Amino acid sequence: MGHTPYGYIIENGKAVIDETAAEKLRKLFDNYLNGMSLQTAAKAAGIKTYHGTVKRIITTKHYIGDEFYPALIDEVTFDKAQEELYKRAAALGRLNMTVKKHQIEVHTRFSIPDIREQFNNPKQQAEYLYSIIECEV
Repeated sequence: MGHTPYGYIIENGKAVIDETAAEKLRKLFDNYLNGMSLQTAAKAAGIKTYHGTVKRIITTKHYIGDEFYPALIDEVTFDKAQEELYKRAAALGRLNMTVKKHQIEVHTRFSIPDIREQFNNPKQQAEYLYSIIECEV
């Protein structure tokens, strides 16, 4: 596991809500949904950090709860914040700036034609068989 998300502390190997930080986090979401910028919403909530870090906080799914982290905010609030991020990015023309992951194409259909040669040496036979494998694209 990486770092502990803002608003949690680890006690006896379990994530526990840090109520002081959790209140700031809830205020951050509220501020952002009420029209403040990411940086301004964080500052008004008492969270001193950078714009990119605030965006990372806003998009962290741990805050709605999972198998390790208890919920700090409700799913409706989280979803509204994601919609608002998207809406603001679209208004600024920044949707085309997302990085697309390159899909690696793995060929999983192979065929082998009739085996025409037989070798007594297993290594030679294997080399021959591998050399005649055909990939179906």
